[in-house]
Amino acid sequence: MKLLNFAIIKLTLCLIIGILLAHYFDTPFVYSLALTATLILALAAFLVGEKKRLVKSFGFGLLTIFTFIGLGNLSYQLHDQSSFKNHYTQHIDPANDTIKTLYFQVREVLKPSVYHDKYTVDILNINDQQLVGKTLLNVEKDSVAIPIKVDAIFVTTSPLSDLNPPINPNQFDYKRYLQKQYIYHQIFTSRAELFLVSSHTNTIFGHAAQLRNHINSKLKSYNFKPDELALINALLLGQRQDISPEIYNSYSRAGAVHILAVSGLHVGIVLLLLNSLFRPLEYLKNGKTIKIALILLILWGFAVVAGLSASVTRAVTMFSVVAIGMNLKRSTNIFNTLAISMFILLLFKPMFLFDVGFQMSYLAVIAIVSFQPLLERLWQPKLKPVKKLWDIFTVTLAAQFGVVPISLFYFHQFPGLFFISNLVIIPFLGFILGMGILIILMASVNILPFWFADIYGGIISVMNNFIQWVSLQERFVFSDLSFSLLQVLTAYLVIVTLVSVFKKPVFKRLTMAMFAVLTFQSVLIFEEKMNQTEEFVVFHKSRQSLIGLKSNTTLTVSHNFDSITSVTDNVIRNYKIGNAIKNIKHHSIEDIYIFGTKRILIVDSLGVYRVPNLHPEIVILRSSPKINLNRLLDSVKPIVIIADGSNYKSYFERWERSCMKQNITFHSTGRDGAFVLREP
Repeated sequence: MKLLNFAIIKLTLCLIIGILLAHYFDTPFVYSLALTATLILALAAFLVGEKKRLVKSFGFGLLTIFTFIGLGNLSYQLHDQSSFKNHYTQHIDPANDTIKTLYFQVREVLKPSVYHDKYTVDILNINDQQLVGKTLLNVEKDSVAIPIKVDAIFVTTSPLSDLNPPINPNQFDYKRYLQKQYIYHQIFTSRAELFLVSSHTNTIFGHAAQLRNHINSKLKSYNFKPDELALINALLLGQRQDISPEIYNSYSRAGAVHILAVSGLHVGIVLLLLNSLFRPLEYLKNGKTIKIALILLILWGFAVVAGLSASVTRAVTMFSVVAIGMNLKRSTNIFNTLAISMFILLLFKPMFLFDVGFQMSYLAVIAIVSFQPLLERLWQPKLKPVKKLWDIFTVTLAAQFGVVPISLFYFHQFPGLFFISNLVIIPFLGFILGMGILIILMASVNILPFWFADIYGGIISVMNNFIQWVSLQERFVFSDLSFSLLQVLTAYLVIVTLVSVFKKPVFKRLTMAMFAVLTFQSVLIFEEKMNQTEEFVVFHKSRQSLIGLKSNTTLTVSHNFDSITSVTDNVIRNYKIGNAIKNIKHHSIEDIYIFGTKRILIVDSLGVYRVPNLHPEIVILRSSPKINLNRLLDSVKPIVIIADGSNYKSYFERWERSCMKQNITFHSTGRDGAFVLREP
C-alpha cells in the first residue's frame, strides 16, 4: 500500500513534467501521439511479462516514468485545439482575411470592463465553414439592451482582432493569460452588430446560468444591498463579477480574499455538513454507498451551479476523493489523496497547472497537513473555545507558510493582519454558508421571510465592515513588494528544510537548512547586483507623457500628472515592483535628456526643436506639436522618432510616412509599446 501511495505521487510529478515540456517546447502532435502510444504498449507488455516481480523491475519503473511524462505531453496537446485541422486559426488569418459571417455560442459571462461587457464564446462557423475555437467577446455597454445569456447563438460580421500584448514594462500580460485558456483572438462589437440566431438553453452551462439567474431574480425581490447580493453570489454561486473593486481590495488587503472564491475552504465545509446530514443513512443496507453517491452528486451539482470554474472544479475534485476515502473507512495518506486529485485534474485540464489559484490551493493544503500538526503541539489549551481558536490560528499560519512566497511573486502584497481576519470569520463561515444555502432554497420556492433575509444581509454587511476595518490598518499592509521566481523557489527550499529541522533536529537536516538559507541570501545578493543597471524609458500613457530614468534602484519619473495620479499610477507601480525600485523621484518633463552617449530632445506643443550645438539621436514628440516633421528630420537628423500617448492619433500616420521616406525609425508607444534604452 505504501508503495502504491508513493507511486501516485511520482506519477503525478511525471505528468507535471510532461505538461511543462509540452508548454515550453514545441513538439509535433503526431510525434507525441506515436511516442506515447508506443510507451503505453511497451508498459502493457511489461505488466504482462513481469507481473510477479513488478516491484523489483527497474526497467518497468523507468518505462512508467517516461510513459506518464509522455501522457502529460499528449494531454497538453490534445486540449490545445489550435493544432486541430478544424480550428479557426488553421483556416482564417484575422489580419488578412475578411470575415463575412461569424457564428458563435456564448459560453461564459465575465467581469465587465469600464466600457465593455465581456464573454467567452465558442466559435461555430466562419464564412460558412464549420470551425471550432474559443475567443473573447467585447460588447459595448448598453444600459437598455437585454443581457446576453449563456448558450445564446449569435452571428456577426465584426472582425477578429489580435489580443493586445503588454505595452509597458512589467505590465500584466493579459494576452498570455488568455492564451493559457486557449483564447487567441477577440471581437469588439456592439449590440447593433449582433444578430440573435438562437436563445435556446442546450448545455449544462446554460442550465446552470439559468438557475443562477432564477435565484438572483428571487433574491433581488428582497432588501439585499448590492454589496450583500454580490457577496452571496460569490460565496454560494461562485460568481464574482458583481463584487465592487472596493470590496475586493478590502478582502485582499485583509488577507481574506480566499473567502470570495468558492474553493477548498467552502467545499470542505459543505462536505462536513453533508457528511453529518447523511450519517443516518449508514444504518441502512448499502447505506454507505448511497451516502457517498448523494454527497458526490450534491458536490458536483454545486460545482455545476457555480459554473465549473477552475477553483470550484479543483476543490470539488479534491474533496470528492476525500469524501470517498472518509466513507470507505480506509486509512489513506492525505498526500496521496492530494496527488490523486491533482493527477485527475491535470489529466483533463492540463492548463490548470499554470493557474494561480490551482498553485495556491495545493500549496496551502500541503502546508496545512505538513506544518499545522507541528504548530498545534506548541501549545495545548485546556478550554475548548480557546483550543478552537488556536486550531484556526495554526491552520491559518500553516497555510501562509505555503502561499506567502508565491503570493508575493504574483500579488506583491502581504497582509500582516491575515490571522485576525481568519480568526474572526472562519469560525462563522460554516454558519454563513449553511444559512446562505437555506436562504437560496427558501427564496427559490417563495417561502423566505423578509425578516430572515434582512438578518442574513445584516450578517454579510457586518462581515464586510469588519474586513474593511482590517484593511484600513495601513501599517500592517505591506505592498509593492518585489519577489522573483528564483526567490520563490529558494524561499520554499528554506521553508521545507526548516520544517524538517523542526520535526527532527539532527545535524544533517540542520546543515541542509543552513545551506538553504545561504542559497536564499545568495539569490538576494545576486539579483540586487543584476539590478544595478541604468534605463531610459518612454512609457505609454494615454493622453499623457511619462518618462522614466532608472539608475540602479532609484527611478526618476518625469510626467505631467497631478499629484494624486503620480502616486497611484499603475504604470509607475508595475515598473517599481518589477525592477525592485527603492526610491522614486518626481520631476517635470525637461526639454533635453542625456543618457549615456545618447542625446534626447523633447518636442512638445510649442514645437521648438532648433537647439544650438545639439544633435540629438532621439526625438520624442509629445502633446501633439504642430510642426512640419520633414523639416525637423532635415534639420535635426535623428536616428529615432518616438511619439508617446499624449499625441493625437490622427498625427501618427503622417509622421510615420515622413519617417519612412527618410529611412528613420518611427516608434509609437501605443502600437509598439514603451521605448526602452539600456546602458550597456
